[in-house]
Amino acid sequence: MAYYLLFIVAVGLERGVELFVGNRNAAWSFAQGGREYGRGHYPVMAGMHALLLLSCIGEAWVAHRPFIPWLGWAMAAVVFGSTAVRWRCVTVLGKRWNPRLIVIPGAPLISGGPYRWLRHPNYAAVTAEVAALPLVHSAWLTAIAFSIANALVLKVRIRAENVALDAAVTGSGSRDPAATGTSDTDGSGIEWGR
Repeated sequence: MAYYLLFIVAVGLERGVELFVGNRNAAWSFAQGGREYGRGHYPVMAGMHALLLLSCIGEAWVAHRPFIPWLGWAMAAVVFGSTAVRWRCVTVLGKRWNPRLIVIPGAPLISGGPYRWLRHPNYAAVTAEVAALPLVHSAWLTAIAFSIANALVLKVRIRAENVALDAAVTGSGSRDPAATGTSDTDGSGIEWGR
């Protein structure tokens, strides 16, 4: 259990680095004339990810979930792989990556890197990580509950992102997800090519 706690703390620290980079990049995007679409679900999404980390530890400790080597090591590999994909998205999006949905007028869509194959590669990586992280220490209730919560948040988020990208491409800006309470991208940034 001690190693799992350290693993979760390491994931939390990595998320802190993401927030630092994301905030810096958001400031840059705003300086470039970026417009933020929606803000309503961002606090829900951020809170969900924080609660996921706490729930992983809580279920493993309170319910005495064992570390099952064949499951734990496989799920740890999924977590490492999904983190690598997410950071590849960060690299490809560059300064335009952040956890909020900020559209820079006239900026070209990005279709390189993992965006060549998936419209939302970061969301796919986050989905895998949300399911796998609890299963490293067989916290299956957390894996189920947060996978469902993540799917609900992503439904809102992807809809908002698609509206924002449509507005950026068409220049219409007629449907503002801020007005509907939707928000952001995938918890790791602007998904231009997704």
